[in-house]
Amino acid sequence: MTVSEAGDDVLEAWLWEAGKGIGKIFLNPLLYWSIILVIWTGWQRIKKERLDFGIKIFDVFSEWRYTWKASVLFGLGISLVTLRAGMVFSYEVILLLAAAIIILSIGGKLTFLSASYTIGITYFLLLVLPILYVEQTTLNTALLSNMNLTALVILLGIFLIIEGIMLSRTRREDTYPELTLGNRGAWIGQHLVKKLAVIPFFLLIPAGLIESVTPFWPYFSIGGESYGLLLFPFIVGYDHKVKGSLPSLAVKKLAKPMIYLGILVLAFAIGSIYIPVLTLAAVIIAILGREFINYRFRIRENEKTPFFRQINDGCKILAIIPGTPADRLDILPGETLIKVNGTKISGVNDFYHALQKSGAFFKLEILDDASEKKFVQGALYEGDHHELGLIFTDRPNNQKKKVAE
Repeated sequence: MTVSEAGDDVLEAWLWEAGKGIGKIFLNPLLYWSIILVIWTGWQRIKKERLDFGIKIFDVFSEWRYTWKASVLFGLGISLVTLRAGMVFSYEVILLLAAAIIILSIGGKLTFLSASYTIGITYFLLLVLPILYVEQTTLNTALLSNMNLTALVILLGIFLIIEGIMLSRTRREDTYPELTLGNRGAWIGQHLVKKLAVIPFFLLIPAGLIESVTPFWPYFSIGGESYGLLLFPFIVGYDHKVKGSLPSLAVKKLAKPMIYLGILVLAFAIGSIYIPVLTLAAVIIAILGREFINYRFRIRENEKTPFFRQINDGCKILAIIPGTPADRLDILPGETLIKVNGTKISGVNDFYHALQKSGAFFKLEILDDASEKKFVQGALYEGDHHELGLIFTDRPNNQKKKVAE
């Protein structure tokens, strides 16, 4: 066989396994669970929006939207790492990771979809289960004998970095408002920074048409002479409450320590190539570090004066309903509405009354983030939101109904 023919055979094997790996993603329950999860999460949010504001603000798939482009790029990058380094995972480890992701997200808490928890718990299960298997005779004790903990922890570090990058890319309109009682008993607004992303990436599995072409590949092997490919739909999620500042600015401060944590975990994971016990240190750092970052963020937010509160001079804009006049005029959450058609407003009721008197045309005076005035104007058309699509901090809608009754 010539060198050219050998190269063609290698390429054919890789393409064939890639096709099979892509097809197998449709057999993975994680793919369908992610759809169920995003619908359930969106439905729960919409229920809260209707209770607070009497209207649905964002659609049911909002937590998933705008993630696909980044997910594909992240997936390609991770695939290059896993395939170039030759990270081989057994089916048992893959199924255990999928089970951990599903179990942790059953309650709809996207926070538990951080890789710190999903991969971290999978790691500890891989440590404990072989010990438990020794104590019984029903199951095959060799079931989890092929484990690659270093490769698993390398993935943990990579996904923590990705989580930090996703947080840093949070846009102003990508957060979700809700009402809550403040420390002084008054209603304040807060935002949920929530996102759920499915990041598909290729990993090597035992048995297939791909054969080793160099003595050093695959580096993270669990034995065997040939390998296949599997496209794995890893789910990443987070959920943070922000009430002391603009959400898009607050989470950027949260993103930095997340990226640093991921780099630290990745460094320990690479070190475990030479000192295997460092995998345990890396996982403990990932879990405790993630908890510390969450705790520190919550404490800081609770200590701040609520940003979205009722004020005397104007109305702080809590949110903008997509597709409404306010959205078309590029009015932003966090800005302050001070005048409607030249009339000063000092509360939500003043805004409603002034808008009703304005007819089909309106002119608004707004203070931006730098407290500088900007003027926007437009016309109300048939089918437009009667309040321009502006959401303010007020009593929840269900309480207003009780008062009216």
